Amino acid sequence: MNLIGNIIWLIFGGFIVFLEYMIVGFALCLTIIGIPFGVQCFKIGLLTLFPFGQQVRDVPGNTGCLSTIFNIIWIVLGGIWIAITHLVFGVILAITIIGLPFARQHFKLMSLSFTPFGKEIY
Repeated sequence: MNLIGNIIWLIFGGFIVFLEYMIVGFALCLTIIGIPFGVQCFKIGLLTLFPFGQQVRDVPGNTGCLSTIFNIIWIVLGGIWIAITHLVFGVILAITIIGLPFARQHFKLMSLSFTPFGKEIY
């Protein structure tokens, strides 16, 4: 089922979102300051390519105050809008029974796109 869900996800917009995250990630990596944020865009982009069968978990152990500071900067500079977009798409998809698995993936992407630092994809 994960394979079928990933194929349907890719056909109906997953690949376009993947390309958007990759382009933004490359643009952020052009500057020294933007490299950590670009790496997080790559992480989110790879999850948007094949979200079914993957989980987002907190990194075990102490992530330190640097990840907290980076998460605050991320939220202020755009993470909130990305998370709201995934929330809206998730709510719209959750209205139908067929859309429930895809809504669940949007909610997973929402949690990662809100605070990507200190999380890993498993």
